[in-house]
Amino acid sequence: MGKSKIVITGAPGTGKTSIVNGLESKGFHCFHEIIRDMTSKAKEEGQSEEYISNPLVFVDDALQFNKDLLKGRTSHFKESLHIDAPISFFDRGIPDVLAYMDFFGQEYDHFFISHCENHRYDSVFIVPPWKEIYISDNERMETFEEAESIHHSLMKVYTQFGYNPIEVPKDEVLNRIDFILETLKNL
Repeated sequence: MGKSKIVITGAPGTGKTSIVNGLESKGFHCFHEIIRDMTSKAKEEGQSEEYISNPLVFVDDALQFNKDLLKGRTSHFKESLHIDAPISFFDRGIPDVLAYMDFFGQEYDHFFISHCENHRYDSVFIVPPWKEIYISDNERMETFEEAESIHHSLMKVYTQFGYNPIEVPKDEVLNRIDFILETLKNL
């Protein structure tokens, strides 16, 4: 497989993080999602009791929140270049930031675009919305219908940056992991 950078992306509640955790338990190096911690912190600082889907309402500066998120994901990308592992998996990639900005109707400039253009992953796997496993919680505030829209935003942005996202079948976590690993062997 070589030294590869592989994104596991998808809308909230699709089982993405379970896949990444499973890959990590098999000994693969994985970079975990950073948005949950950022959202929790923003909610605490904003002291909002309102249950809504957009975490950006909890922050004073939505653009800065997205820049911080972009910088965090870019930092993971750069770190992967210096670790002794033939493959690194990422729970979301840099283009996810733009997909969510599109979903929430936020504008972005070349600063965001250049991060996507200058930090390329080797493969992208997308986990589709799956109503039977979807659960919302304190950090996953989207409805299932919003998750479906986010899925379309993710597909659109990754495709715009020249990726061909590979859809992971709806199946048990171990079977999904096997699908990803087998697919990587055949690329």
